[in-house]
Amino acid sequence: MSKRIGFVGLGIMGKPMALNLMNVGHTLTVNDLNQEAVQALVAAGATAAQSPKEVAENADIIITMLPASHHVQSVVYGENGILAGAKQGSILIDMSSITPAVSVEIAEQASKTGVGFLDAPVSGGEPKAIDGTLAIMVGGKEEVFEKAKSVLFDMGSAVTLVGDNGCGVTAKLANQIIVNLNIAAMSEALVLAAKAGIDIEKMYEAIRGGLAGSTVLDAKVPMILERNFNPGGTIAINMKDITNVMDTAHEIGVPLPLSSHLLEIFHALKVDGKSMSDHSSIVQYYEKLANTEVRRSV
Repeated sequence: MSKRIGFVGLGIMGKPMALNLMNVGHTLTVNDLNQEAVQALVAAGATAAQSPKEVAENADIIITMLPASHHVQSVVYGENGILAGAKQGSILIDMSSITPAVSVEIAEQASKTGVGFLDAPVSGGEPKAIDGTLAIMVGGKEEVFEKAKSVLFDMGSAVTLVGDNGCGVTAKLANQIIVNLNIAAMSEALVLAAKAGIDIEKMYEAIRGGLAGSTVLDAKVPMILERNFNPGGTIAINMKDITNVMDTAHEIGVPLPLSSHLLEIFHALKVDGKSMSDHSSIVQYYEKLANTEVRRSV
């Protein structure tokens, strides 16, 4: 069934997600600081709004897809914010990767105005945002989730209610640990093999069918061999996520030594000017240490 949907945040992930919603017949009102992205959606049939408040006034379900906690707070609160325009009974879905504490805070504020709230971060990067096969981890009340579930399935192929508000973003933090440490482990292995002089493509084919095989391996090894570090998920975004991981872990008393080291790798890559490269460029940190480069054999 077609719904009136508001969408705030039309970046690498948000733009294709919004387009997928339009492609299945939903009516969209959109807002973003990037007017080029807004006009691309308008050209596809969306209506542009001048503020998040105006987005909410014209939607029954409002989706935010923004870089960090403070961006989400800035569009939700205030006289031009989403909660200032959202109708009682509408649903706000934040699909950003933020901290559990902020998600719970927004849920509490939304409930005061009769607005349902779901935290529903995603995994899969730009390719899965484009083809509508994202994995979506949801936190919130079951009755709110049931009302919004069909819309989430219009953007993803795996949608799971993990628990109450805050549980979705907690699951995403766990996801980011696994994904990024996987890339780091893969990078160490690739640099070792490259320095030893073996054919990386043949090694990749040899190990991908065994226990070392993974979605990360299949997604990132071809990019590295092509020296293609165009971002599906940037170093900057993943550094933000791992910072949130460490902050949350420290608050609840969970030591994470590997994630801690990974955060320092991200900071080193930032200093090296690679903030906007794909997180597969973690390999470049190890390449610099070993004075070698992982490339396809000629």
